[in-house]
Amino acid sequence: METRELRYFVAVAEELHFGRAARRLGIAQPPLSRAIRQLERRLGAALLDRTSRTVTLTEAGSVLLVEGRTALEAVGAAERRTRRAALARTGSPGLVLVTKASASSELLAKLLDTYAAAPGAVPVEVILCGPAEQGRLLREGQADVALLHTPFDSTAGFHTEELSTEGQVVVLPAGHPLTTRAHVRLADITGLPGLPLPRWPDPDGTYPPGPGPRVRDHAQLLQLVALGRACAVSPESCRAQLHGDLAAVPVLDAPVVGTVIAWPPHSRSRAVADLVRTATLLA
Repeated sequence: METRELRYFVAVAEELHFGRAARRLGIAQPPLSRAIRQLERRLGAALLDRTSRTVTLTEAGSVLLVEGRTALEAVGAAERRTRRAALARTGSPGLVLVTKASASSELLAKLLDTYAAAPGAVPVEVILCGPAEQGRLLREGQADVALLHTPFDSTAGFHTEELSTEGQVVVLPAGHPLTTRAHVRLADITGLPGLPLPRWPDPDGTYPPGPGPRVRDHAQLLQLVALGRACAVSPESCRAQLHGDLAAVPVLDAPVVGTVIAWPPHSRSRAVADLVRTATLLA
């Protein structure tokens, strides 16, 4: 299969409409239809069920949509990493590290300072992103290394080293009755009147159903808690970011949060190896 054919098929499979897919691809509809028919002949399988009104995926088409997305992501990542490797040989900026905004701030600062002082260190660009975006950026080749947080972030497909573990706390408005307690359990904070848990976006950008407010980053969440519109379960290290209008109480049965440094398994970058080594020594 050609990457062009896969790109065409994924567009049709996601739009379920040849006209919209053609506009998205910037081509005319007839050559798109011919390319899909050629792909079906090549594979010996019907990928789409077409009527005059609808387009739906067959079972084979559903499989190819998943595999095709993965293949196209891998091709794009290979291109970006190759270009970055070529730029590195000309002395352009060396490493891109991606991490979730407001997470692991103290660890990240120590890591960057210690690595910068090491012999042979290269410049490190830091990208701060939203929840669950670090893995995607690393997988797509837009970053060389990432700080991930288990169990929330998937580490599948990466090499990792654990740097730290910590418990979690519930962040509440200062003065809330629960702030007088030494600790709480998850059952104590589930369904708190007027203080629902927030809803974070899924990887596809959609929000799960529920009563809690939709949030995009930790700063927005803390503001909602201070306004008495939500409560939040966060890693213990978030205490450093809390102001006087917020309080934190340990949650005994919340899952332990691990901070790991992750990188693609095929990486052969000396700079990545040096940064990972620095991180594990700090840990």
